[in-house]
Amino acid sequence: MNKNDHDFLIQKIRTQYTEKEHTELDELKALDRKVKRPAEVFAYVFGSVSAIIMGSGMSLVMTDIAETLGIQNPMLYGIVVGVIGLFMAIINYPVYKGFLNSRRKKYADKIISLSDKIMKD
Repeated sequence: MNKNDHDFLIQKIRTQYTEKEHTELDELKALDRKVKRPAEVFAYVFGSVSAIIMGSGMSLVMTDIAETLGIQNPMLYGIVVGVIGLFMAIINYPVYKGFLNSRRKKYADKIISLSDKIMKD
């Protein structure tokens, strides 16, 4: 290990133990996360639920679970449940974009003013 690598490694370890000062850039990053995180969490949860619903419909059609549940016509119910899940999966992205855009509008003034302040300094 040469001298530069050695010094870099020491500095990297040292920075983990020094107190970091809070800057305006950190505040800007936090605001950006505050805007995006709820929309992303919603999209992941809603997408997962829609995939489970669509898979449940497929399971009704393709397996004998319907017999266990006592459903007489599993094809009809499976298709209906699967289409509902498919519809939910299709609208997930437009709903996510709408949710994200509304949050962007809500926090736009704060983010723009803070980023202008950072860029001037």
